[in-house]
Amino acid sequence: MRFLFVLMLSALVLASGCGMKMPKLGLPKVHKITIQQGNIVTQEMVDQLKPGMTRNQILFIMGDPVMKNPFNQDRWDYIYFINVPGYPEEQRKMSLFFESDRLASFSGNWTPSNVEEAPAPPVAPERIIEDLPPEEKDDAERPGPIEGAAPADPS
Repeated sequence: MRFLFVLMLSALVLASGCGMKMPKLGLPKVHKITIQQGNIVTQEMVDQLKPGMTRNQILFIMGDPVMKNPFNQDRWDYIYFINVPGYPEEQRKMSLFFESDRLASFSGNWTPSNVEEAPAPPVAPERIIEDLPPEEKDDAERPGPIEGAAPADPS
């Protein structure tokens, strides 16, 4: 009898555990750090770049590039990576091209914000429609639906 009582009490305690929520233990989580690599390039820095600037002027504005191509001294690459936990990795690149030690052009993710948009190209004269079709003046000339006629049944 005693065995049966202990068995039922154990089953009752185990069954009551299914309805309870476990308390949060407050265990520490793994800390993930933000990782930044490369040159930090801002829009203000890009806006200061002008064609014809010397390499020293570029170094003053942008800093040393991450990559100087040993086979092409006329190209500097600025690369920036940032990895923030929980967000997609951001990657930005910018390449500066020199001709006779002067800035000729640049390409990459940044564009100068002070550049005006180019005007729309003119439309060729053969594309302009001069003769429009004549407008219909009165709807009374059109035949209307026939009264009493029903559309045919598609079945």
